[in-house]
Amino acid sequence: MVVERKKILLRLDPVVHDALARWASDELRSTNSQIEFVLRRALSEAGRLPDGVGRMRPRGRPRKAQEDDQEGKEQADEDGDAGEAG
Repeated sequence: MVVERKKILLRLDPVVHDALARWASDELRSTNSQIEFVLRRALSEAGRLPDGVGRMRPRGRPRKAQEDDQEGKEQADEDGDAGEAG
């Protein structure tokens, strides 16, 4: 099940935005993902992160569907080979 993400308008001081964008880049996240990461961490530390909150997507670029399909095939081949060797 895919849950639609909420969209908000956020006004930031340009200096704060630039610092946040640099931080996000250092951690291989988009600025938007970095904002969500920081907010989740703050909620967690304050004991206010709701139970059952969804997980964030991992850092970095999403894999292309073709790469995922190829890796799945390679993993299946490895699993099959391991079963035959035993």
